Amino acid sequence: MTDRSAAARFDITDEQRQIAALARDFAEREIAPHIAAWDREHYFPRSLYTKMDAIGLMGVLVDERYGGVGAGYGAYALAVEELARVDAGSAVTLSVHAMIGAAIAKLGNEAQRAAWLPRLSGGDTIAGFALTESDAGSDAGAIRSTAVRRGDGYVLRGRKQWCTNGTHAGVVMAMFRTGGVGPKGVSAFLVDPKTPGITVERETEKLGIRTSNTCDLAFDDVYVGPEALLGGEGEGFGGAMTALQGGRIGIAAQAVGILAACLDASVKFAQERMAFGKPIGAFEGVSFKIARMATDLEAARLLVYRAAALADAGTPSPTLASQAKFFASTAARTHASEALQIHGGYGFTTEFPVERYYRDAKITEIYEGTSEIQQIIIARSLLGRL
Repeated sequence: MTDRSAAARFDITDEQRQIAALARDFAEREIAPHIAAWDREHYFPRSLYTKMDAIGLMGVLVDERYGGVGAGYGAYALAVEELARVDAGSAVTLSVHAMIGAAIAKLGNEAQRAAWLPRLSGGDTIAGFALTESDAGSDAGAIRSTAVRRGDGYVLRGRKQWCTNGTHAGVVMAMFRTGGVGPKGVSAFLVDPKTPGITVERETEKLGIRTSNTCDLAFDDVYVGPEALLGGEGEGFGGAMTALQGGRIGIAAQAVGILAACLDASVKFAQERMAFGKPIGAFEGVSFKIARMATDLEAARLLVYRAAALADAGTPSPTLASQAKFFASTAARTHASEALQIHGGYGFTTEFPVERYYRDAKITEIYEGTSEIQQIIIARSLLGRL
């Protein structure tokens, strides 16, 4: 049966609109003038996130008791969308940071919440995520990195790939095997990357989202105390999935922002570029592309906003989060290509931002669960495990 709870009503509140406006103004003022150079140089703008704290974005999902804004997933999705409209890399940095904060709030004990959430809300500490390994991507339950008991604490050993924010993080949520095979043997740890034995082995240069940081982390006999364990032993996989649900809403919102940027650029170019004595938007070959782009943008937004509203209502729908990510990411990739086509030869140059949108869009179909994984989740919600 379908998830009828997903039909719940949602509205965009005045507070959410205000946060979206703050994020939009911030992106135009602090990011837009620099993004072309940052993208070209693969530059991570660390100081940007201290500035972002001044408008409350770093603690958008953190309760006010811990110095956050506590505005919820609707505001989070709107903020990520507005940032991604200007720079998808900064958007994913915030998305993952907020996702880890939400995981700590949900899974952590009071000591962990008190230790970490005020720091994450303040902008001085960025949160990172370390799950993937060379042989464990979509099959997250197959991780091999281990956490072995030593006294009250643990010794962490292993290698992690594609750790978002890892080089600049003040805390990393990392997954290690504490028990037997499969997901039930995986536990989550909150680790300070400055702990002896943790090294950044390499930073990954990427096709797109170049202002975000992605690195490989090595854990060589890293001792952590019992306070590092997030939730109980064997609860790490569930913790990761909890985090990824919120992350999927964030990445879907990122895809919406990229798609919105594609539409803005395409409309402007179609109105200004002349061919055969008239603007190219007068020709159906261009105007129909824009019509489809606008329609898919609205559909993607509605899916994202519904998924966020259900999460805020305390009835999150994993199926709807997957549908939002699947649809929005597919639409972003499809229409980024169309936006480039509308721009013709200009679109293939760095003179116009659509080539960056084209590069940035593809990753939304891969991280936080590939499109194939999202379709498995959606299908199983309807068919069960056949």
